[in-house]
Amino acid sequence: MKLSVCIPPGPQSVAVAQLAEQLGFERIWFYDSAALYEDIWIHLALAAEATNSLGLGTAVLVPSNRHVMTTASAIATVERLAPGRLACAFGTGYTGRAVMAQKPVTWRAMTDYLRQLKALLRGDTVDIDGKPCQMIHHPALAVARPINVPIVLSAFGPKGLALSHEIADGWMGALPPPESETFDWAIRMVPGSVLLPGESLNSERLLETAGPWLAGMFHVSWELDPKNLANMPGGREWLAQVDSERPKGQRHLSAHIGHITHLSSADRQGLAAMGDSKPWFGWLGEAEVVREQARQSLAAGITEIMYTPSGTDLLGEIERFYQALEPLLP
Repeated sequence: MKLSVCIPPGPQSVAVAQLAEQLGFERIWFYDSAALYEDIWIHLALAAEATNSLGLGTAVLVPSNRHVMTTASAIATVERLAPGRLACAFGTGYTGRAVMAQKPVTWRAMTDYLRQLKALLRGDTVDIDGKPCQMIHHPALAVARPINVPIVLSAFGPKGLALSHEIADGWMGALPPPESETFDWAIRMVPGSVLLPGESLNSERLLETAGPWLAGMFHVSWELDPKNLANMPGGREWLAQVDSERPKGQRHLSAHIGHITHLSSADRQGLAAMGDSKPWFGWLGEAEVVREQARQSLAAGITEIMYTPSGTDLLGEIERFYQALEPLLP
């Protein structure tokens, strides 16, 4: 089993990367959503220069957010700074698109983008927007092509899973892949928190650290259909707060504030209305409970656990999580 960590690119990036390397994590991945977090490539470069052997990753890049040549050049930059340490995961962009009131990119667009990107990194000439393009960097200004960086795809439905087998080197998801799907590199995104001795599920600490992922169900339900919130515990209170903050047509800007990292005012309203009966999401429990969750994931075909902590104490969260799973590591 491999163990990695994924956080938003921001003020704590370098400190988290250095601690992750010190503890023994395989890789640090960064989210990519420009309306919510700082620039992923800047923080990958900072993490590369602040560490020696820690793997680096994008989780996940959204094709529509950058021209494919821009992504190829960014990959080349990090590959020069940290040779052999970068992996790039891509996705169709739930939050990265929804926060701008856009639908996810299509799998057709994803296929075209990844094929163009891989061709550029090989050094090929490829048609982009109807014109031939190529990475023609002078040898003094970039690493030579081909640039061999693993590509991972975050995919859940039949089309995405099929494309993962066809074009990617690995797969990433919030749950284990279906039993019919086998991947040599299967990464599971895992939110949650290792409870302190005697800590209650209703503690204030847990609300701040695991609450953002639980509140994510409000965000997802709102995107699917705001009417769904009427029958969800805390949904009416969350929706009332969102509706009060922005006029119609701008409410996507309130709905996604702090998505999976911090609690917004609407999130607090919704979670407070749930009282002490919150349907917690993620791996929550003392160390042995978390270890058992990991064992089940390994048995289901997962090869890498990617911990996605939230809240303000990222350093404490990842240290406790690593210590909990350390007995399972090679």
